[in-house]
Amino acid sequence: MDTSEFRKRGKEMVDYIADYYDQLDTRQVYPDVEPGYLRHLIPDSAPQEPESFEDVLKDVERIIMPGVTHWHSPYFFAYFPTASSFPALLADVLSGGIGCIGFSWAASPACTELETVMLDWLGKMLNLPEEFLAGRNGEGGGVIQGSASEATLVTLLAARTKMIRRVQSENPELTEADIMSRLVAYASDQAHSSVERAGLIGGVMIKNIPSDDKFAVRGSALKKVLHEDRAAGLIPFFFCATLGTTPCCSFDRLLELGPICNRETIWMHVDAAYAGSAFICPEFRYLLNGVEFADSFNFNPHKWLLVNFDCSALWVKKRSDLTSAFKLDPLYLQHCHQDSGNSSFRSLKMWFVFRMYGIKGLQEYIRKHVKLSHEFENLVHQDERFEICAEVTLGLVCFRLKASNELNEALLKSINESRKIHLVPCHLREKFVLRFAICSRTVESFHVQFAWKHISKLATDLLKAQEQPQQ
Repeated sequence: MDTSEFRKRGKEMVDYIADYYDQLDTRQVYPDVEPGYLRHLIPDSAPQEPESFEDVLKDVERIIMPGVTHWHSPYFFAYFPTASSFPALLADVLSGGIGCIGFSWAASPACTELETVMLDWLGKMLNLPEEFLAGRNGEGGGVIQGSASEATLVTLLAARTKMIRRVQSENPELTEADIMSRLVAYASDQAHSSVERAGLIGGVMIKNIPSDDKFAVRGSALKKVLHEDRAAGLIPFFFCATLGTTPCCSFDRLLELGPICNRETIWMHVDAAYAGSAFICPEFRYLLNGVEFADSFNFNPHKWLLVNFDCSALWVKKRSDLTSAFKLDPLYLQHCHQDSGNSSFRSLKMWFVFRMYGIKGLQEYIRKHVKLSHEFENLVHQDERFEICAEVTLGLVCFRLKASNELNEALLKSINESRKIHLVPCHLREKFVLRFAICSRTVESFHVQFAWKHISKLATDLLKAQEQPQQ
């Protein structure tokens, strides 16, 4: 494919994507396929001779689309949103076209510098404390990760290295293995499973702190566990606080937890993967109060800020904590600007989106989603058969029938098998709960109304069937 054909095929691909979005509400949101469906539709090995673009594109519709869950459908209410916007898509095309690898400033200066500035832009949009910004001479700064899971792992490993060095400086006779066996990290019992996975990868203990009746970790709960663990000879070194938990979008109490972590010399990492986008709105910024006590903060613009995957923003107060933990300098990577950082061109997506939407446009988008979630919440409240299971703060509503877990499981099964909308569940304490997340960029009130009518009808059918005597 030369540049002439690329121009032609590129326009065709843009048309295909535009048509996909224009017709997305007509596609079945959840695929009706079984595991292994695709293998028999394609050859066992790659073709020896080149095939035409037309044939490849036809097979996208014939082979790929039947197995796609349409995350951007206005009838998709599962998980959390994954961002998509045309400015970000165009930036992705440009990034792929330039095709540079920014593993150091020298490898492509614009990569590093744009990412540093974009993370400062975004930090200012969130009103982050000045210590988290790189500025011209700051000690902090931001860096793009692939996911919040990566950010948690990176900060846990940095905290581990920092604590090992500190303990060894005070107790030179202790080996790294001695210290590692006593290190312990903490997170809420509502935290994402990636925190536990980070502990497994990092080779350290992870303990869950029990949450309160609003599914939030309080300072008193952390203090109690720390006292017990220090008495047992353990070394607490890392606490992951969550703002906007995956099950129900609850918020750990940073203003209580932060001072404890600072006093105990524990690295506090704040994971706001989903909720963080909302903090650009002044009315939701209070949810971030206490971040001034944190050592690191992360959220995913690729969830709710219209920046396509992947783009997870991580800030640290002292970037030397990261660089000193992971720095290796083989000769072929050394250059005369060693301290200038490294990055990829994922920041182009942020640059395009921030400029073409503006802060006001992004705020309007967040507010629309929150308004729609409260609309759904009100619909649930109007039906005495259902209950709301957690406070609705942003774009997630947790609800269930006032019935057994088995009946709620049957309702969810009926919803997803009908394939008109898509939902996923969670457990809150011992309850099986349905999650209704406002996700699509194009979702409107009538989609929410349709979803509720559909859920309500299926619930009616299910309850009627339960009432009928068995033959």
